[in-house]
Order: sequence, then structure tokens, then C-alpha cells
Amino acid sequence: MNLNQGIVRTNERCEGCNRCISPCPIPSANHAVIEDGKSKVVVDGDSCIHCGSCIKACRHSAREYEDDTEQFFSDLERGVSISLLVAPAFIANYPNEYRKVLGYLKSKGVKRIISISFGADITTWAYLNYITKNNFVGGISQPCPAVVDYIEKYVPDLVPKLVPVHSPMMCGAIYLKNYEHVTDRLAFLSPCIAKKSEITRKQNKGIISYNVTFNRLMQKLSDMNLSSYDASDEIEYGLGSIYPVPGGLKENVEHFIGKDAFVRQIESPEHVYHFLEQYEKRVEEGKTLPFMVDALNCAKGCIYGTACEADKRDDEDILLQIHKLRTVDHDKKKKDPWDRSVSYQERLNRLNEQFKNLNLNDFICTYDTDAAQTIAEVSKEQLEESFFAMNKITKESRQINCSACGYDSCEEMARAIANGFNVPDNCLHSIKESLEEEKEHINNLTEEIQKKAESQRAAYTEIFESFKQIKLSMKELADGNQSSAEEASEMVQALSTLTAYGNRLSESLKLVEESVHGFDAINDAIIKISTQTGMLALNAGIEAARSGEAGRGFTVIANRVRDLSEQTKTAVSSGKQQSAELYPAIQALTQETKEFLDNVSVLNERTATMAASSEEISAQAAVVEDIVNKVSNEMSEIVELY
Repeated sequence: MNLNQGIVRTNERCEGCNRCISPCPIPSANHAVIEDGKSKVVVDGDSCIHCGSCIKACRHSAREYEDDTEQFFSDLERGVSISLLVAPAFIANYPNEYRKVLGYLKSKGVKRIISISFGADITTWAYLNYITKNNFVGGISQPCPAVVDYIEKYVPDLVPKLVPVHSPMMCGAIYLKNYEHVTDRLAFLSPCIAKKSEITRKQNKGIISYNVTFNRLMQKLSDMNLSSYDASDEIEYGLGSIYPVPGGLKENVEHFIGKDAFVRQIESPEHVYHFLEQYEKRVEEGKTLPFMVDALNCAKGCIYGTACEADKRDDEDILLQIHKLRTVDHDKKKKDPWDRSVSYQERLNRLNEQFKNLNLNDFICTYDTDAAQTIAEVSKEQLEESFFAMNKITKESRQINCSACGYDSCEEMARAIANGFNVPDNCLHSIKESLEEEKEHINNLTEEIQKKAESQRAAYTEIFESFKQIKLSMKELADGNQSSAEEASEMVQALSTLTAYGNRLSESLKLVEESVHGFDAINDAIIKISTQTGMLALNAGIEAARSGEAGRGFTVIANRVRDLSEQTKTAVSSGKQQSAELYPAIQALTQETKEFLDNVSVLNERTATMAASSEEISAQAAVVEDIVNKVSNEMSEIVELY
């Protein structure tokens, strides 16, 4: 395979729409491929016959062709010596511009300009001579290279039926080379993409160097002012000027041998290639054949060829221009073969006289007998595999024949897939079925998602309610913590007051303890005094007793003093005993007061810590409450969304 390397190619604008496949007469010429992840339909250069149908059909300008216009101008600039062969269709397409264009090309260095209408006259002469001399009935005309390519590649059994006479282009070139002794390179001003194929055939190589197409030439000159240029072709010609129109060859032949000879006229890709397949069978079956077949690829002939500007294809003025060329009065005195006033035989005699110096063998051509392209036969098993690949399981699905794939029928598409020309993904029905299955799958998923959404909605609602409860609880916690913090602060203040009171109590107990110690000292002094008083009272009583009656009154006093002393001693001893009992109690109370103050201090510290913690908890509770509010709002939106 020679994918996308031939004369006709696919460019980067291809959308893979398959529109180019439908008009193409060659199933193997178009290959569906994936390039850079994009579907494209590219051309197999080996299979292509350069009929141009795909270029005309494409709506994306994705098909283009190769010609030699740029090389032609480049070589002229370099000083290469070039002469120009002009297709008669150029004059018909540009009746007001052709002389200016030819004049401009002359100014760029073109040496000679010869109309291929003259070459067509030679072709007519060669046809008639070859057919009559060889009794070559049923021959197929050769002017159209797309038809020749098709016969060589796809109906090779008809190759012997191709009239072995060169086309007008080649006859004109051979005439210049062999009879005018032109040594220049030759360029053909061409209405046809396929002429590039004819020029490069191994049998013709080197005779013509450039296929300069109408379209590319006029695009190149579109911005130029050509009004100052003028030139014309150099050699007179006859009815060869009408070769480009459908039936032009037929009209030329009938001009010389009459209408009794049946010339079968056939043109357009939709008809000519099918006709040739049937004609092959007719030849094989030995059925009666026409005098010759005038076959052209283009429906309106070469005047609306594949390399003509698109806006010229519906221009009726072109046909009127050809009609003018047909009705030109010829000089009867010169015994012109195109004079309609003489008999057919006289016309033929004059034609032979005009070209008597030509050697027929110079204009005889050969054809490729090894160019046949084989499309593999597809087995039933392969066909079934292709149908299954397109998801066409039932008989009905295999007969949809929507042609969206570019083929006339589902079976043709299946054969193309089996041969590797196309892929199942290009089947619209297959894609549609896949989309339907995908749609059903999506619907099922949607239902599942909706069910899950309902479940999730319920779950989200429950979560939302939980967040609301959390929010409420957090608020209560914050309020409680705030209250606890305030109570703890009050408790700290109360404990501080209690500590102050305990400290004062401790000081008072110290004073009491010191007072008790003072009472003990006083009691000891009183006891000493009491003891001494008792001793004095005893001594006074003794002295009073010695004094007798005189000391009796003193004795009473001494006894009273002694009694008072004993009572005092007894009272003081009792107080001291009570003091001894009170002092440990006071000491114990002092120790308990100290322990109480220590406990109050610890409690105060813990209460202060608790107050600080409560305040921190309140602050964190506020932060948590903000987060809960935010999440709660988002959950509310989610619930609304579901």
C-alpha cells in the first residue's frame, strides 16, 4: 500500500466523515485510519485512479492533488527552456483571459505555445488509420488517463481493447519533439489531475515534464494585472478543439466516416466504470461491439475537468464558447478536412493528406499489463466477523444500507472491513446501537444514582439534624462553661476571703498561746507568793500562840491568811491545770488552722486553674460552634441539592 503518498492525498483538515468514499469507484482507494487520536480517510496511491471524485465531494477541503505548477514557475525563473502545450479547455474556460495569461507566460520565458487541439486532430487521424488498417472494432478511446488507469488496474482483460494511440496531449508533444524538433522541456496547461499520472507513466516518461493545472495557475495569477500581455497558440487546428466536451471524439469520428458507425459515448464516474465492468463481460461473451467507445471520467468532459476552478463547473458560457469553435468557417480553397460541405470520404482523404508526413507508429502507445490491483475475496466467515464487529447480528440490521459509512450497502462495508479498508467504528448503525446501549446503561446508572441520592439525602438530613443537635449542645456547653467560669471566679474570690480569715485566726491563736504562757508565769509567782504567805501566816500563828491571850486575835488573822493562801494556791493550781489542758488544745487548733489554710490554698489554685480551663473551654467551644455552623450550612445546601 502507498497510503497518502500518491497524486491525490488527504490533508490535516479531514474530519473522517466518509463523504469521500461514496463517489469513489474504487473500494480499496480509501482507507479509514486513526492518526493522533483522530479519524481520517486517507488515499491509497496504488489503488487510486485519480478520478477526482473525492476532491469534488469533500466539504472540508481535506483532499488535494499534486501538480507541477510551482516547479514550472521555479524552472522558468532559473532560465530553463520550456514550451507550452495548451488544452483546448483553457480557451473555453477563459475566453477573455487566455491570451493575456499566455502572454504573461511568454514574458516569463515560455518559448512556444501549441494548442493540443492540433494534437487531438492527430489523435483522430491516428485512430481512424489504426482502426481501419487493423479492423479494430470495439476499441476504447484513450484520451482520459483516469479511464486508462481504471482499465489497467481493475478490468485488465480490457487492456487489449484500449486503442493503442496516444492521447491528444501526448500526440501534440510527440509532434513537437519528432517533427518540429523542439528540444525544450514541455509543460501541459491542463484541466485534469490525472494527466500527472499519464505524464509519469514509464512509457511516456521524459516527453512532458510538467502538469500545470488551470486551478493552480489561475490561483497563482489571481492578484496580477495581466492587461498588458497578449499571445496565442501557433498552429491551426480543426475539430480537435471539441475533444474536451462529452462526445467530442465521437463527433470527430462521425465527421469523417458518418453516423452509420456506432460510437458508444459514456462519461461520469457514476456510469463509466460500471459500464466498463459490463463491457468486459460483453467482450468475453463475444457479443456485438460498437465501432468504438468514447469514455470520459468527467460528466461534462474535460472542459469541466477535475483541475478546473470550481466556479467554472456550472458556467454554460463555456459550452457556448466550444460551440463557436465548432462552427468556425474553414478555408475551402485549402481543401480543409473540416469542411462539412464535402463527403465523408473526401474529408477523410483530406485528413490523410494533411498528415501524410506523419508516421503512425510514432503515435502508437503501449499499456501496463502488470498494473492489475487485486482485492482479496472475502469468505463467509470473514463477512460474519465483520458484521459481528459492527454489531449487526440480525438479517434486518445487515440490510439497513444507510450509506453513512460511504458504501452503498452494509455488505460492502463489511467487505471493506474484512479487507482492512475501513473499521467497524465507521458504521453509524453500530455507533447508534452502542449509544443506545450506553444510553440504557446511563439511565440505569442514573436510577441507581437517584436511589443512592435519596438514601444519601436521608443520611445527609440525619447528619444535618445531628449537627443541629451538636450545635445546640455546643451552645449549652459554651453557656455552661461560661457559667462555671464565673462561679469558679467567685469561688476563687471567696477562698481568698477565707484564706484571709484563716490567717487572722492563726494570728489570734498565737496571741492566745502567748497569753496562756503569760498566765502560767503569773500563776507560778502567785503560788510562790501564796506559799510564802502561808509560811508567814504559820510563823505568825506560832508567834501569836506564844503570845497567849494577847496574840489570840492575831492568831485568827494568821489562820485566815493561811487559809486564804491555801485557797489561792488551790485556785492557781486549778487554773494552771486548766492552762495545761488548754495549751495543747490551742496548739492543735493552730496546727489544724495551718492545715486548713494549706488546703484552702490548694483548693484556691485548683479553682483558679478550673476557672482558666473553663474560659479556654468556652473559647474553644465558640470555635467549634463556628465550625459546626459552617458545616451545618453546607449540609443544608447538600440536602437542598439532593
